[in-house]
Amino acid sequence: MLRISLAAAAAAIILLTNVPAQAGGNAPWCAVIGLGRGLVYWDCQYATLEQCVPNVIAGNRGFCNQNPAYEAGPPVRPRRPVRHY
Repeated sequence: MLRISLAAAAAAIILLTNVPAQAGGNAPWCAVIGLGRGLVYWDCQYATLEQCVPNVIAGNRGFCNQNPAYEAGPPVRPRRPVRHY
């Protein structure tokens, strides 16, 4: 009986404490979605703000924000055409 009580208490502590926010994806824009009880999920899969907004408007109770962990790759230099003489 003591084990069951301790397991129930541990489960209650885990469920009621705030869990750090999680991020999914690595794109410049995130839909920050409220999960309740102060928990949020960062859905970072959007290349532009315009792609993010419909997800938030669809009723996910969130907002769009720039991904604070986003690291862009090295800039791509345009290739110069090769001239054949």
